[in-house]
Amino acid sequence: DNLLFFGQIYGLRGQQLRRRVDQVLEMVQLTNRADDPVEQYSGGMKRRVNMAVGLLHEPEILFLDEPTVGVDPQSRNAIFESVEALNRAGLTMIYTTHYMEEAQRLCDRIAIMDHGQIIALDTPANLIRSMGGGMIHLEINGDATALAGQAEGLPAVQSIRSQAGGLDVHTWRSQEALSGLLALAGQMQANILSLQIFEPNLETVFLSLTGKSLRE
Repeated sequence: DNLLFFGQIYGLRGQQLRRRVDQVLEMVQLTNRADDPVEQYSGGMKRRVNMAVGLLHEPEILFLDEPTVGVDPQSRNAIFESVEALNRAGLTMIYTTHYMEEAQRLCDRIAIMDHGQIIALDTPANLIRSMGGGMIHLEINGDATALAGQAEGLPAVQSIRSQAGGLDVHTWRSQEALSGLLALAGQMQANILSLQIFEPNLETVFLSLTGKSLRE
């Protein structure tokens, strides 16, 4: 009933509408639940109904705004499979998400936004490649700015960003850079409070470009 209603809004009628409803129900794997009240659906099933509504009129572009937020793992995987199948069939999609693994799996090109501005736009592979050998995050009890100044001369270090009590060190070779950083910290009597090594992936790129500070 929901799909018939929205299909009529899109201008579909008669057998064309019925046929299209059956098609989209199959796409989102809800054919066997077609006659159940939507209010009885799980959150993930409701998201799949939303996707079905958007597909009824066979759009050239489909916008998906965080379609997997709050859904169960089975529905999340079903949404992924639907998105991938639709893309293989030639549909262009713009997919908004905060989950980097989703963007890395599904998207051919990725735009990273910060404060309403696009700050990076490329293929996932190129964005990850731009990180070089990865990133090391250090929290220290000492002068982070002074340590950053010394560490910039290390051959395996690509760039450094210092912040209150910590350093984000982008490297060409993570293990070599880490050895040099630990040696410098010892020489400067800077106590290391925590240490994290991030191998290059899309989440590393995102944190590198937008910072690690909490957002409101």
